[in-house]
Amino acid sequence: MSYTLKLRIWRGDKEGGEVKDFPVEVSEGEVVLDAIHRVQATQAGDLAVRWNCKAGKCGSCSAEVNGRPRLMCMCRLSDFEEDETITVTPMRAFPVIRDLVTDVLFNYEKAKELPSAQLGPRDADGKRRMAQIDVERGQEFRKCIECFLCQDVCHVVRDHEDNKEAFAGPRFFLRYAELDMHPLDTHDRRELAQGAAGLGMCNITKCCTEVCPEGIKITDNAIIPMKERVVDRKYDPLVWLGNKIGLRNKDDAGRTEV
Repeated sequence: MSYTLKLRIWRGDKEGGEVKDFPVEVSEGEVVLDAIHRVQATQAGDLAVRWNCKAGKCGSCSAEVNGRPRLMCMCRLSDFEEDETITVTPMRAFPVIRDLVTDVLFNYEKAKELPSAQLGPRDADGKRRMAQIDVERGQEFRKCIECFLCQDVCHVVRDHEDNKEAFAGPRFFLRYAELDMHPLDTHDRRELAQGAAGLGMCNITKCCTEVCPEGIKITDNAIIPMKERVVDRKYDPLVWLGNKIGLRNKDDAGRTEV
């Protein structure tokens, strides 16, 4: 069973562009990326689109479908009415290179600012051990495929380009939380998360969680707990008092405690 899809695609580059109509024949069971590829093969051979696995695991085909950040390979045409117009545009939070391809260098620059794991000494037998519950706690965060849809939908950078320098975004708050919750990591990133990464600028609207194709609860399980850890460090009256009178010691992981 096939029908003609009313497809609109943004065409252009960093200098500007416009949305153009591409009526295209599609079949039952196909996704938006299939329609894009058919347009590329039959109507617009120079259409630029980034993709790789077509299985929702590489994070390459991120775009906005009817204004919502989505993976085109996971966006089924059956989710729309047959007479509905589908409009595909590039991710709005990042500079356009051409057509649906955007420059996501911002994310890799932010990744460089994040200190990697610093593990403590091994046990006497040369091994490192963690409780299974601690392993499972961080497992959700490692499902991230770096599609950067959460970065795209976050209004802190989506609507305010000048915030990018001071704001890492939800993808990297996820990484901060993953490392900070690692039972063997000795580096305290709370001050960095609050300062250079701009954690305080996030007002937990949960839009990042809503668009995550892996179903990671970014806000509830990463950002909010990380905010709580920052607050514990910065505003806890006992910590403040200990800092004032010098009653501080380091725990086995190298963190400062009162």
